[in-house]
Amino acid sequence: MSTLLSIKSKIVDFSETRNLVSKWKSEGKSVVFTNGCFDVLHYGHVSYLAEASDLGNKMIIGLNSDASVRRLKGETRPINGQMERATLLAALSFVDAVVVFDEDTPENLIKEVRPDYLVKGGDYTFDTIVGAKFVSSYGGNVITIPLVENFSSTSIIKRL
Repeated sequence: MSTLLSIKSKIVDFSETRNLVSKWKSEGKSVVFTNGCFDVLHYGHVSYLAEASDLGNKMIIGLNSDASVRRLKGETRPINGQMERATLLAALSFVDAVVVFDEDTPENLIKEVRPDYLVKGGDYTFDTIVGAKFVSSYGGNVITIPLVENFSSTSIIKRL
């Protein structure tokens, strides 16, 4: 299999997620979940995602679809399309799966994945993390990771 096909094989449909997670959990693996738009992938994203992946054995990223990003960030976004964003994330060695979701929040995806670790950046609190109460209800961990200062897609876009 070519390298690009191998990368793209990590982009999975919502419907595939349950079987994938079941397989991992039957192997005794712990699952880390995070989500976002990841419009212009930058050092802050990679640093955050790498630290999140260290919490468990398998890493799933929920990626906002183009339509979802437009609703959240405005008509000029995203800069990069969902397949391009998904492919860049899937190319990271520590990412095991990327799932594109069309809703404004990943709540349904979190309920499907039932991660051992739900991770968001330090600009969130437990009360503002979608799915935090659900994950805590079955003993999962909700973790925030400090942001890397001076890195954001919005600030990069403004500089351009």
